[in-house]
Amino acid sequence: MNLTIRQENRLDTTVLFLSGEIDAYTAPKLREELTPLTELGRNIKVDLTDVHYIDSTGLGIFIGALKATHIHKGDLILTGMTERIQRLFTITGLNEVITIEEGEASK
Repeated sequence: MNLTIRQENRLDTTVLFLSGEIDAYTAPKLREELTPLTELGRNIKVDLTDVHYIDSTGLGIFIGALKATHIHKGDLILTGMTERIQRLFTITGLNEVITIEEGEASK
């Protein structure tokens, strides 16, 4: 499965709309798009509404992005999670360190 990424800039927030799967195959593409944004000191909102699968590689991308955004005085917010994806973040305890919002980022 592929991963598509669409970026939208809003005031002090950059929104990434993701669609597909985040796994060992697609994670480098996400890292390539997300990493430079973390260095801008902006808030980053990632809409996962159309993501149906994330593996440990994908979780690692979000952990790295969280650390980088905090270093540069920004914030990482995840939104639009399916119940299955939400459960993954809960089981791993990442819901305690990453801001997760209900709903979508308003496409």
